[in-house]
Amino acid sequence: MNKFRVVAACLIALLLAIMIPASFNAAENPALSNTRLTARSEIWKAINAGNAGSGTVAVMENGKIVYAEGFGMADRERSISVDKNTLFNIGSISKVYCATAIMLLVDEGKVELDQPVTAYLPEFTMEDERYKDITVRMLLNHSSGLPGTIGSNSFGFEYHKEYYQDVLDTLAKSHLKHRPGEMAPYCNDGFTLAEMIVARISGKSYLQFLSERVFEPLGLNHTGPGVGQRQGLKEGSVARYYTTDGKSEPLEVVSLLGSGGLSATPEDLCKFADTFSASGPQILSPASLAEMRKGQPAESYMQLKQPELSFGLGWDLTEIAHYKAKGINVLGKSGGTGNYSSMLYTIPDKRISVAVIFTGPQSNAMVIAASIMEAFLCENGLFDKTPAVLKLPLKAQSLPSELANYEGYYSNGSVLKRLKVDRAENKLTVYMLEGGQETEILSAIYNDGYFHNQRDKYYFITLAGRQYFVQHSATLAVDMIASQKLEPVAKASELKISVDKRKWLRRNAKAYEARMLVSGHIITSRQFSELPGYIDFDGIKRVISPTSAGMAINSMRDLTELRLSEKDGISWAWISGMLYTPADAVQSLASGDTNITTGREGYNEWRKVAEDSILDFQIPNKGRVIVFDPDGQAIYDSAVDSGEVLATTGSFVEVAGDPGATFKLSASSPL
Repeated sequence: MNKFRVVAACLIALLLAIMIPASFNAAENPALSNTRLTARSEIWKAINAGNAGSGTVAVMENGKIVYAEGFGMADRERSISVDKNTLFNIGSISKVYCATAIMLLVDEGKVELDQPVTAYLPEFTMEDERYKDITVRMLLNHSSGLPGTIGSNSFGFEYHKEYYQDVLDTLAKSHLKHRPGEMAPYCNDGFTLAEMIVARISGKSYLQFLSERVFEPLGLNHTGPGVGQRQGLKEGSVARYYTTDGKSEPLEVVSLLGSGGLSATPEDLCKFADTFSASGPQILSPASLAEMRKGQPAESYMQLKQPELSFGLGWDLTEIAHYKAKGINVLGKSGGTGNYSSMLYTIPDKRISVAVIFTGPQSNAMVIAASIMEAFLCENGLFDKTPAVLKLPLKAQSLPSELANYEGYYSNGSVLKRLKVDRAENKLTVYMLEGGQETEILSAIYNDGYFHNQRDKYYFITLAGRQYFVQHSATLAVDMIASQKLEPVAKASELKISVDKRKWLRRNAKAYEARMLVSGHIITSRQFSELPGYIDFDGIKRVISPTSAGMAINSMRDLTELRLSEKDGISWAWISGMLYTPADAVQSLASGDTNITTGREGYNEWRKVAEDSILDFQIPNKGRVIVFDPDGQAIYDSAVDSGEVLATTGSFVEVAGDPGATFKLSASSPL
């Protein structure tokens, strides 16, 4: 080694000694050096790439935390770093707590998994009579057939007190996307109903029940409601979320408590996961633990070429193929909100758990936590990583003629795609249709029954007469339906009004609704000349009647329905709980001072900027003003912005507040 390399090595060692807290120094436990190295390299990689703002990790073995560390800043303004006690929202990992709460009631004989939901919530109704066949088990394994996520005002800066009633009211006007038990597309609404069952049967609030029956018995001292709901928090005890331009978001509250509304630390997540080990602390009966640890498949399970996600009760994963092949059973649950992302793995038979949480929704927490778990298992001699095999480029093979039948238009519920099967070049091309334009988003060659691109592989399949486009995830070795074919309608219905290229404005967004939902406050509806009978109105829908459009597919999460009505000569659109009116009906904003008062319904008020103006605002308590440019992009949001803003001609101003709240808007010429 030459002297320059020696100097460089010394500098690196010095820097590491400065950067790594003494309590996590590798010398303390050299047996875990590779686990720490993997965690640090992967977490810092996510932060440095801009996919996360901060992160935290914990590893538990035999009831003891063997490694825990925080990364990045919890509070940039106060220069407070993340540590092992910093709170993060955990998103959908909350579902496992909800399932546990149900099983506690099962143990008491107060709830039966295979009883109808209506036995416990008689006020739950739907327009689709099949709702009466939904059981409690189906709520917890995603097979209920419920549309997905009733999201109006459920993510934000305050708890939405009317959330239960909003859910019941919305479901009462809704249909199922498939027969109960038939399929298992991911579904948040099932866990909201499960949360309501816990509160109803226990006679306590959901959070009180969790606190008394789960958090306190297991010593989960850092687990509770979302960070924005916590009272009396110490300064810097929460990992704040910052936008890409450095703005600090208000602390996040997720009102879907059972589905995704809790916060915790990785250590607490590992402590909770430890209760699923036979030698861990127990709050459930052995029978209920066994029920939660096993797969809970829908009827369609194992009909794809390779297994789907093995949903359990609350868990996303009840097995991972390459671990199962070596006798290691892994449970896993991911979580994601607008501002946080997380992943929890536990191996009950080995009493090992790994948890990571990040600020930012794009951290790839699932893959990072998996790499940390694998490093720990390998380091402890419990798993031998299969060496990577060098793969030669695949050559295109001749396409079977029957695959041409799968050409056509597909949707994942939110967008429309055209899939073209090219037999001359033996490849598949996928185009996205947006704004009347087609954009190529995927090209894959055919080889040995699959279409391959550089990362993934895909195939077509027909199930119960419906055609699906399936993606294989190499990370988890599972197949997932990516989109479903939209069949041509023999006699297409039309809505009573034209919706093609028409802008609509959200009218029932609370002032505390999350900024991640602001992009949906202005939407553009479209019709498809190439696909009569279908529209894009906040998602792809099939027109049913002059005043309604329903779910176009049955296999994807978070689908919505449309109802049109008219009030005072203005069209109103109801989209699974969200209300919109046409942008062409909005009043113009006059120059000078304008007072805007919200009506008794508390609906959002809108104005359109008639000419380039500098806008200033006087906003009442708990009010909010958002300014959108003519293309519908938010350029000012009083939740994070202050002062004046330049709004060009055609911009929109939205105000949201309590009923009767008055806003003062001042518009002046920029010249």
